[in-house]
Amino acid sequence: MSSSKVFFDVGISLDGYMAGPNASPGNPMGDGARAMHGWIFQTATFREILGMPGGERGTPDDARVQQVFARAGAYVMGRRMFDEGEVAWPENPPFRGPVYVLTHSPREPWVRQGGTTFHFVTDGLASALAQAKAAAGGKDVRISGGVDTVRQAIRAGLLDECTIHVAPNLLGAGQRLLEGLAPGEMTLVPVRADGSALVTHLDYRFT
Repeated sequence: MSSSKVFFDVGISLDGYMAGPNASPGNPMGDGARAMHGWIFQTATFREILGMPGGERGTPDDARVQQVFARAGAYVMGRRMFDEGEVAWPENPPFRGPVYVLTHSPREPWVRQGGTTFHFVTDGLASALAQAKAAAGGKDVRISGGVDTVRQAIRAGLLDECTIHVAPNLLGAGQRLLEGLAPGEMTLVPVRADGSALVTHLDYRFT
């Protein structure tokens, strides 16, 4: 059996939203999301992944980006997240590995540059995770989003760890990461916390 851990690593606003209002393929993650994730675009590692110059290297934020991309050998995401990203990601998307997309509509694998291939899974989250673990090469599996997919994984007890990046921004509306979860559906142990002037990084382990 694979020893891969399953984790999510997401950003939220200070009032708990993972996505702002009016999210659509033309407005990925909704109104205000760009500002919420502004910290990651300041890092040299993420800019390098996107083929952009500049950025800060050697900072706690940059180290976080290095760590999450180094540990993930495969990804799982929901169809809404894919639909928003399909029109926004460059030809060389930042995943650099297999991505398993939850969907009700069968589709042939979509091969992109840099080692990213999107596979479309029609028989549920457990199947997608099993395929991702098998393809991860011993690395971990990241549930990338969106919010419904993350909550589905929480409710099913499929997660080992998570990291939440809290930005000092208020969105006021949209989709809250933990909306609708009952107190007993998620028990976490704090593992680590650090950050910068732009964001606070919080690591937890599921029990």
